[in-house]
Amino acid sequence: MSPRPQTAIKAILFDKDGTLIDFQRTWSPAFSRLIETMAAGNAQTAGELARVSGFDLGQGLFDPNSPFVAGANDTVLDDWARILGVTDARGLLADMEAHLFRFGLENLAPFPTLDPTIRTLHAAGYALGIATNDTEAAARAQMEALGLSACFQHIYGYDSGHGPKPEPGMILAFSRATGLHPSEIALVGDSLHDMHAGRNAGVRRVAVTTGTVGADVLAPHADHVFGGLDDLLDWLDGMGA
Repeated sequence: MSPRPQTAIKAILFDKDGTLIDFQRTWSPAFSRLIETMAAGNAQTAGELARVSGFDLGQGLFDPNSPFVAGANDTVLDDWARILGVTDARGLLADMEAHLFRFGLENLAPFPTLDPTIRTLHAAGYALGIATNDTEAAARAQMEALGLSACFQHIYGYDSGHGPKPEPGMILAFSRATGLHPSEIALVGDSLHDMHAGRNAGVRRVAVTTGTVGADVLAPHADHVFGGLDDLLDWLDGMGA
């Protein structure tokens, strides 16, 4: 096992969507297919599903304020159940997540610097993890598809038993699992949910502007704001120096 890095930060916990993978390029086509599948060819139903989800069917893109951008998959479950006339909401959620699991993998679009960044951090001895409001199974499958699963010691989803962000549960679970104090952990994410979760857990909050939220929104809630993963490496290198 690699020795711990000689920096104040010993571990890095990443959000996934918008941080490691391109949110719009991955999830917009996946969500279009989900709506098409669940609406079963009914244009009015498809329009209603898109409306409550903050999704523009014409452009095939999420609105930056969509509840799906940072929220968990069940964020508009009640609305979808009402529109589809479904009484078994949990069964509906299982169907939605099964489709999203497949469609997300088929459209998986990592950021270009993801692979070298994660491999560099792993080789340097940082404990790495993922805390996502997606499902744990989807996160694990996506990292496996990208050939990076061995680099992440711990992967948590909103359904892993620690609660979704902005609750601090996933971060605190990572702290316990690594044996590190929260002050030795950096949380890297692209949303206010990430920053609020980091604040609630007492970790270093690093915002990246690779998602749908700009630096002007993130900066008041972050300790650092970077343009992408390359800047994270430069920051850690500077800390080591």
